[in-house]
Amino acid sequence: MTGSILFEAIVFLLGAIICVSIAKRLGLSSVLGYLLAGVLIGPYVLGFIGNEGEDILHFAEFGVVMMLFLIGLEIEPKNFWKMRKTIVGMGGLQVAATMLLSYFLFILFGFNKTVALTLAMATALSSTAIALQTIKEKGLLNTNFGQSSFSILLFQDIIVIFMLGALPLLANTDKPTVEHSSEHANLLQNLPLGLQTLAILVSVVAIVVAGKYLIVPMLRKVAKTGVRELLIAAALLIVFGISFLMELVGLSPALGAFLGGVVLSNSEFKHELESTLEPFKNLLLGLFFMAVGASINFIVIANSPLTVGGILLAVIVLKALALFITGSVFKLKLNQKLLLTFGLAQIGEFAFVLLSFAFQLNILEQDQLDMMLVVTALTMTFTPIIGMVNERLLLPRLGTKESIKRPMDHIAKSQKVILVGFGHFGSTVGRFLRTHGVEATILDHDSNRVDFLRKMGFEVYYGDATRTDLLESAGIAEANILICAMDNPDVIKQLAKTVKDKYPQVKIMVRAKNRYVAYEFLNMEIDHIYRESLETSLKLASEVLSQMGFRKYTLQRQVQNFIKYDEDSLRRLAKEGQIGDDNYIFKARKELEQQEKLLEQDFKRGIVEFDSHWDSEQIRMALENPET
Repeated sequence: MTGSILFEAIVFLLGAIICVSIAKRLGLSSVLGYLLAGVLIGPYVLGFIGNEGEDILHFAEFGVVMMLFLIGLEIEPKNFWKMRKTIVGMGGLQVAATMLLSYFLFILFGFNKTVALTLAMATALSSTAIALQTIKEKGLLNTNFGQSSFSILLFQDIIVIFMLGALPLLANTDKPTVEHSSEHANLLQNLPLGLQTLAILVSVVAIVVAGKYLIVPMLRKVAKTGVRELLIAAALLIVFGISFLMELVGLSPALGAFLGGVVLSNSEFKHELESTLEPFKNLLLGLFFMAVGASINFIVIANSPLTVGGILLAVIVLKALALFITGSVFKLKLNQKLLLTFGLAQIGEFAFVLLSFAFQLNILEQDQLDMMLVVTALTMTFTPIIGMVNERLLLPRLGTKESIKRPMDHIAKSQKVILVGFGHFGSTVGRFLRTHGVEATILDHDSNRVDFLRKMGFEVYYGDATRTDLLESAGIAEANILICAMDNPDVIKQLAKTVKDKYPQVKIMVRAKNRYVAYEFLNMEIDHIYRESLETSLKLASEVLSQMGFRKYTLQRQVQNFIKYDEDSLRRLAKEGQIGDDNYIFKARKELEQQEKLLEQDFKRGIVEFDSHWDSEQIRMALENPET
């Protein structure tokens, strides 16, 4: 409609705000809202965005790159190494099974063997952006389904490198090849295979070494300036720099960004990088989903509706079958297999790259390329809808039967305390309550954990506690206390908001992974917050002082004082705005100084130092030696 970049920005932002708001109001995924917004503003519906959608899509792929970088930050190298068998095993089986089934599918649709093999390679790839965004939105990354999905997607990001390398071997040499765009050109493409492999290995080693000896020292120097925008620029430089290096040697930028995140996961800047890049990642991912929606060519659909519909349905069914087989081989529970099957049944964003490259090599004709681009975009668009159908229709009837063996009416009225999340933190809470005669209704979203805990004698129920219907069946309306013991703060915030809005009489007690998460909960007016590292770290410090000769009763008093002063400081700092800015740092330093001053005054006043009360050691000695 107009060439103004400001107008296009207004259209994208307005479309996102309207469609995503409606999607969330209807209980749908934000991904679906972005996709529908893209369809509406695209060239084939309202026409606000023209043929430049492909350029926008290429730019928006940085959202995928940033997402993998942030996921890499959450995975320590030792944990990544532990996952290697799952990555190769599940990922390799899924890709092989999908390619085999898809190859015969495209042969049946009348494509020649070369085209069928090319399309099968593209079909084997799933959407990292859509799958991981949905998994993180629902807080399922640490479940068996989440870990399995992540392993498969990571293997696909690796194998796409070899697919791009294999495509020239399938090229039609009788026709002049379209000149390679810079998107696929790299410095190593004309080198022998051995030298290419060596250069790739050197690049990976360079990222690892740079992470320790270049990037971290650079971030330290930037942090010393106290200028927050410089830290933002440094974070973006890291992501873009690693991605550019990977493109130069022909590797996936997303894979390189993930590796860079893993390298930096043990650095002191881990949380700062996460908080800095998260807004950029979310914005670019939203732009990516909208660009995918805008790329759906309705003219191609109108010209060949049966062919497009047939390929679309067949691809989703065959990918789902391959994923279900993969989940069965690796012994996932039924509900986890269903989530995996429907969560990764789409064709992914790297298929756009693969198909375009195949067209440049004269492997695909223009009509074949257009059709597969439409099918790819449609599979991505239908994924959130399929996932919603799975969650609301299939899982309640099939997936949860294995885990929920007692009628829900029994848990609806049984207990006044509801405990959500029964991992290491939640199980400790539950065990301590039970030893004192207090039973709780326990909910957990990991069906494998539920089955294991039932064998251990715990009455645990499978389900997603953010769903209002499940909360009601668990007796939230009659409950007095809700304990949120999950490790995902986003899920806790969603659950707490729902309960505060609909069941204000319920007292909410939440687990906070660190001080910064506690700030967010305080600003939500949640008063009962329990930081998982506070008590443990103080216990360790008191044990150190005990070994140095301090009395245990004295230390116990000082620990309580420390907690009181720190909790007061926490509530004051929660109102200070953005963490890390100059105002926050100034106020935090003042709070630390005041806290230490108060503790020192306690000691000098004699409240602690000259405390003559008995402690446990003196009691034990008196009991053992009554004459003394």
